[in-house]
Amino acid sequence: MEDGRDYSSRVVRNDFIDPDLYNRFNVKRGLRNADGTGVLVGLTRIGDVHGYVLEDGKKTAVDGKLYYRGIDVEDLAAAAEREGRFGFEEAVYLLMFGALPGRDRLAGFSALLGEYRALPRNFAEDSIMKLPSRNVMNKLGRSILTLYSYDADPENLAPENVLRQCLELIARFPTIVAYSYMAMKHYFDHESLIIHLPDTRRSCAESLLALIRPDQKFSRLEAEILDLALILHAEHGGGNNSTFAVHLVSSADTDTYAAISAGIGSLKGFKHGGANIKMMGMMDDIMGHVEDREDEGAVGAYLEKILRGEAYDGSGLIYGLGHAVYTVSDPRARLLRDKAARLAGEKGYTEEFNLYRLIERLAPEVFKRIKGSDKSMCVNVDFYSGFVYKMLGIPPELFTPVFATSRVAGWCAHRMEEIISGGRIIRPAYKCVQERLPYRPMAERG
Repeated sequence: MEDGRDYSSRVVRNDFIDPDLYNRFNVKRGLRNADGTGVLVGLTRIGDVHGYVLEDGKKTAVDGKLYYRGIDVEDLAAAAEREGRFGFEEAVYLLMFGALPGRDRLAGFSALLGEYRALPRNFAEDSIMKLPSRNVMNKLGRSILTLYSYDADPENLAPENVLRQCLELIARFPTIVAYSYMAMKHYFDHESLIIHLPDTRRSCAESLLALIRPDQKFSRLEAEILDLALILHAEHGGGNNSTFAVHLVSSADTDTYAAISAGIGSLKGFKHGGANIKMMGMMDDIMGHVEDREDEGAVGAYLEKILRGEAYDGSGLIYGLGHAVYTVSDPRARLLRDKAARLAGEKGYTEEFNLYRLIERLAPEVFKRIKGSDKSMCVNVDFYSGFVYKMLGIPPELFTPVFATSRVAGWCAHRMEEIISGGRIIRPAYKCVQERLPYRPMAERG
């Protein structure tokens, strides 16, 4: 009888595909062209990511830009800071409705989200507390699927019904995330169970901080920087893995809860939303092995070891460096970095922040030298987001769920677009490279 290792080796052997076959059949691995650009598979009016200019087949690197419904996200963030208000709710309104709201309309919309923040009666007790998970993203996905059972009209794909479902989900994500975390800490880490009722008057950022802290206290600066992170993570075009997953599943005319849970499943992966966890692990590794964190030579030498696969996780990757679209700069990283500088001063993390700035400057140079590449590279949003969450006292288990709390706005906007303008099930092709084999009767097999 074969043991588990025999079965495993057989699966690995039989599922291996020669990489040369992808070139032979002109297959776009990862739906990416040979020059690194994404394969064009759809049209959208929701988000645009700009990092280079393509002329006569040549890519020219430019400063990165991110647009929500044609509006520069940097302008959204700057207006919120200038006017002393939280901006995530405005970003949600813009993504969902395609226009900037007036003062009264924004106030009414924010109030509506506040009213939706509470979970259905008995949901927390029956779904979250009685069935906790060691992973908050896992619990978030299961909770979204469970909400189907609390919806009186879950399968209705009329735009007005889907919109209602989307707004409820956007409002409820911070509550579900907080409760799932508290349940995890209680049942698996044996800590006291502390559950707060959401305050309908609070913004999403304020609600999340209040719900995950036993004393519900937070500073204005803490709420502002979390609000900024939520704005910057809300949308990133239709081609990112989780948003494309929502498009894909929505094109099959499934329900809203199934579609959004698909996005959660994608975002959970370390190559997507979980990347900042890898980034934080790398920084801890660097700080544990480089004694003088102001020594450019020592820091650069350790980055070289990481790139050669001789340090950290052996992957040969400097996490937080590089992006599929952004080349010269990632606007999200730039905005988070500037705000992080203030928070680092307030929280006593200035020395660590300076190390981040040093690595941000050195890493592209080290990459070019070790890899022999002339590719323009910059740090991406994951480089600073985990550090920001750390300074906010947000535990690593919540890094990706916080990302999801923001990105659900983009998912919902894209689901609405797919329902209204998609029309056809997404069904790309795969080339089968398995040779034809005859069926062998049982008696003739080894």
